[in-house]
Amino acid sequence: MDTMGPVERMIALGIVQEGDQILAEVARPFDLPAEAEDVRRVVAQLVSVLERVGQVHNFTKGMGLAAPQINIGRAAAVVRTAEGETLTLLNPRICDESAETDEQYEGCLSFFAVRGMVTRPLAIEVEHQDIDGTTQITTFEKGMARLVCHEVDHLYGLLYRARMRPGVEPIPVSKYAGTGKQWTYR
Repeated sequence: MDTMGPVERMIALGIVQEGDQILAEVARPFDLPAEAEDVRRVVAQLVSVLERVGQVHNFTKGMGLAAPQINIGRAAAVVRTAEGETLTLLNPRICDESAETDEQYEGCLSFFAVRGMVTRPLAIEVEHQDIDGTTQITTFEKGMARLVCHEVDHLYGLLYRARMRPGVEPIPVSKYAGTGKQWTYR
């Protein structure tokens, strides 16, 4: 894999690439707890692919993966924090967000050769379900809010390009100076 470019590397790891129709579709929610076995299978696949991706690239900001990115049109995503904790989001929906935002570069496994400057809220509340069907609301801030927003967008058929200011274009990863560095917040 060392001789492959970033996009080829992601394709080899099973990541669906920009232009594939599944990335533009709204993911189908799970009927919980009735579909608990389906959830377990999908989450296991997400975690497995995320592990493999983490072996070929260092994600110091954290990373995430939504089911549509591995060609599964269901409402599940996993997010790995910069500290290595894994969070599973089932049927997530952003139900509130702070008025305060910031703009930072993001990358996406589905078009990994570029980074884009994206405006995101500094805090969000996300309604999501546990595998037993219990609904809960979790607050995320700063970098975790950015990671969760990115993955929830995937479940609604949005790529981060849709969140970029008009006229702003992604830059090639070769010109991105933030690799290996945390996002910064005031």
